[in-house]
Amino acid sequence: MAVKYYPVAPGYRVNVRSGPSTTYPVVRVLAEGATVPIHCQKAGEWVSGPYGTTRLWDSIAPGQYVSDSYVRTGSDDYVAPRCA
Repeated sequence: MAVKYYPVAPGYRVNVRSGPSTTYPVVRVLAEGATVPIHCQKAGEWVSGPYGTTRLWDSIAPGQYVSDSYVRTGSDDYVAPRCA
């Protein structure tokens, strides 16, 4: 299945974390206007962002997660397979 890219909320520099919670360390920061691939998604810590409050986290690379509340997927549900 082809990986889709989604835009990050305008005006935000989003922290990329090593796991699906704000307690995980930041591994990098996305630039404003970034688009990210969502390889898989998993439930984690609840986070509120510009696209609502969700516990979905998007895996954008191995060991790199961003809260789905900062990514415009057009859905409040899973848009990619669940992470193993």
